[in-house]
Parts: sequence; structure tokens; C-alpha cells
Amino acid sequence: YHDFKSEIAMREALVKRHPRGTYTVASKLPTMFLKETSDNERIFSEQMEKCGVDYFDYYLLHSLNEQLYKKISGMGTFEFVAQKKKEGKVKKVGFSFHDSAEMLERILSQHPEMDFVQLQINYLDWENEGIQSRKCFETARKHNIPIIIMEPVKGGTLANVPPLVKKLFKEQDANMSVPSWAIRYAASLEGVFMVLSGMSNMEQLLDNMSYMENFTPLTNEEIKLVHKAAEILKDDTLIPCTACRYCTEGCPANIPIPDYFGLYNADRQSVNSLSYYENLKKEHGKASACIECGQCETICPQHIKIIEDLKKVSKKFAI
Repeated sequence: YHDFKSEIAMREALVKRHPRGTYTVASKLPTMFLKETSDNERIFSEQMEKCGVDYFDYYLLHSLNEQLYKKISGMGTFEFVAQKKKEGKVKKVGFSFHDSAEMLERILSQHPEMDFVQLQINYLDWENEGIQSRKCFETARKHNIPIIIMEPVKGGTLANVPPLVKKLFKEQDANMSVPSWAIRYAASLEGVFMVLSGMSNMEQLLDNMSYMENFTPLTNEEIKLVHKAAEILKDDTLIPCTACRYCTEGCPANIPIPDYFGLYNADRQSVNSLSYYENLKKEHGKASACIECGQCETICPQHIKIIEDLKKVSKKFAI
């Protein structure tokens, strides 16, 4: 992340300033970057050096799906991380996952040694057949494996909701922020021991702490309210992009896909985005430059039909 500088930033800001036992560190083995078996050790060693630690508290096989699972199964990656755990260089080994519940069942059945699984779960994706939040959650519970939740606010989508949804939440509890409903929904699920919330400023951090420090699960009435909000949101036609940017890596047309999708969504919410689009396309490929190679769609965790949605962007801005 951040042009491969996130580990160095963490080392300078955290590791050099605080005793090792006062914080936990998680890192990922980027499975998409593995080309040969020796890459397992090379990347792991580089990560430890850049982070400045001698062990990781949590270590994940990154973004597993059917294709990547098949790839790393033939590269000894599961055996590699098991050895690192045996050596004490990793405390807990798990994997982040973006595929069907059927695929998750296969991985957990074949690798019961995993200590945890990281799933995309939020109230909007709960019944989404592309993401399968509920089905994946139920599969993890079946195997009794601890769950970390990612994307509880869906890349900020569930923090910036339409007025009708905001009104729904505020009428229920005026003191609770809009994103708090999404995070509390995720944290209320059985078997979840951690919820990862992306925060951009101190205000968001303090807001999260205000209701998570002494966490109270949602009541049945509140859960019904959240599901009602999901139904309202499903009627919206926004592109469900979380701006992870996996799709931009190696795009032959140099299209800033998440940026264009963000502008498209903003424009649909009555924010004039044409000038921003004009600025972006000066140094990047415009939406209509897509050659439909499909590379981006194979790696998109949200299973977005990117090619078709880029056509929507191009039509919206008429360029």
C-alpha cells in the first residue's frame, strides 16, 4: 500500500517509538506478486525488515479466490507460513478472502490449521450474491474459525448514505453517527473478534472509540432497522466501488478506474464532477479508452462489471 511505503511509515511512527509488546502488527503475503516458490521467503524477509519487527502478530495470505488459491497451493505457500509460525516469526496465520462460500468451504476443509479468516461483511453486502457476506459468514461459523471483518463501511459507502437512510438512523438514535451503524452491525455478529475500520482523521477515530470501547451489540429491533436501510440503498444505482485500486495495477489504458467511479457516484448525488473528470483524464486514460481486456474484473474484490460501468462513466460525462 502507498507505493510500498506503508511498512516503512509504520516502522518509523510505531515500532521505533513503542515497546514491541504494547501493540500488534498484521501484514499480508501478496499472493498476486508470487511468481516462484522462492518469492515466499524473499517477500516475507523484506516485510520484516521494512516493518522493523522480528515477528508478526497476524499474517495473512492476501485476497484468496479460486485462482490465487490454486496458484499458492502449488508454490508451498501454506507450508511456508506454517513453518514461520513454528519458528515464532508469526503468531497467528490466516487469510483474507474474496470469493464464494463454496470456495471458502473448500479452503477451510483443506486447511483447518488456519487461525482466522478475514471476510468482507457489511449490511449492504449481507445478501449480495456476488460478495456472499452472509453465506461466507455462515461457512466460517460452521468451521468455528475466528473472523476478522473488513469493509464494514464498504469503503465509506455506508458513511455517506442518501438522506432517507440518514433520517432513518437519526430518528432511531440522534447521538449515533451514520457509520457507527455499519460497524456495530458487523461487530455484533457471533464469532467476530475484530472489525477493521478505515479512518481518515481524528474525528472518525474518536467516533469509533466512543461506541467500541464499551461495545454493546445491536438489538433485534436495530438489526431490522439496518436491514431496512440496506433495502433502501439497494434501490440506488451507484457503483459499489471501495477504491481498493487493485484494478489499476497494470491497466493497459492507464485508466484511474476507482477515481472515475467515485466521480460518477458523486455526480449522481448532485455533486458536479465534470471538472474533476476533465482534470483526471489529462494525465490518465479516459473512461472510453478501455480496451475491454477484462484484467481488472478478474481481480476486483467487489465483482464489479467494470467494463460496463466504465461505459456508464463515459456516457455520464459525454466524453
